[in-house]
Amino acid sequence: MSKKSPAIAALLEGIDTEGLDPHYAGFFACFNRGLYFEAHDVLEELWLVQGRSAVNYAFHKGLIQLAGAFVHLQKNRLKPSVALFRLAKNNFRLYPTPHQRLDLDWILSLIQDWRTAIESGDFKCNPLDTRSKPHLKPLPINRLDAAISTVPLH
Repeated sequence: MSKKSPAIAALLEGIDTEGLDPHYAGFFACFNRGLYFEAHDVLEELWLVQGRSAVNYAFHKGLIQLAGAFVHLQKNRLKPSVALFRLAKNNFRLYPTPHQRLDLDWILSLIQDWRTAIESGDFKCNPLDTRSKPHLKPLPINRLDAAISTVPLH
């Protein structure tokens, strides 16, 4: 057990997991409240336990990097934020969409949109100061079933 585990357990307390791993659900709960550092920590605990050979290793790493990009935005560190957006994008591209009930096409668009906002402002304007914070939500089970049934089988 890490020193962070009690704090992470407190963050996970009372979260509606909607059938998801509590750490994965906790990531969304923290991220959507603008607690990007905490979102990073919550999912990192799961990611470290699962290890490099886990199917979702790069996927979880991408989510951790996405949260980290927003931590850097909160600290007005725009270049490191763009670097983490880029790394997250590369990790998400390894998976089909949807993955783990997350629309990765939408996530990739979100990443591109925030990167473009930062880069087009020549790294001088923080879009977190002028935009609404993003809200991430796993797809509901019924929508996921519909998305999967439209994928052609080859």
